[in-house]
Amino acid sequence: MSKIAVALAATIGAAVAMSSAAEARPEMVGLRGDNYSPGTIVVKTNERRLYLILDSGHAMRYPVGVGRSGKQWAGTTRIDGKYTNPAWSPPREVKRDKPNMPDVIPGGSPRNPMGVAAMTLSGGEYAIHGTNMPGSVGGFVSYGCIRMLNADITDLYQRVSVGTTVVVTR
Repeated sequence: MSKIAVALAATIGAAVAMSSAAEARPEMVGLRGDNYSPGTIVVKTNERRLYLILDSGHAMRYPVGVGRSGKQWAGTTRIDGKYTNPAWSPPREVKRDKPNMPDVIPGGSPRNPMGVAAMTLSGGEYAIHGTNMPGSVGGFVSYGCIRMLNADITDLYQRVSVGTTVVVTR
């Protein structure tokens, strides 16, 4: 295959991935069977969806990227910080796997994996954050963080506060 054909295939593939994620924009959905308090964030890893519970029968649903095989987790935590255009320091595990990665990537850099905003989760090195790689949303892609489209993290960021309960299920 020629270099042009490879580049074209990669471009088409990225466009399809981006349009799939974009089509799954946040939407209000009905929920049955889940008994979470309004304001709770629920991440369903197997669905690659994040739900913000609005009331006993409704939620906002967002597409997300989640932990890849061996990097997934489940449990209950809380948002312990909210940041716009955060700088990012790779955790030890990422640095071990990618030793040439810089120690800090400044906020606003197109190479910063946190995107336009991040909400850190207590008890670990994880966050719910945006991404500058929209094609990764909807996949099993991270080291355990929850990735959202930048427009979606901006929307969610405005709806929740520090202390919000986050439940991650498999």
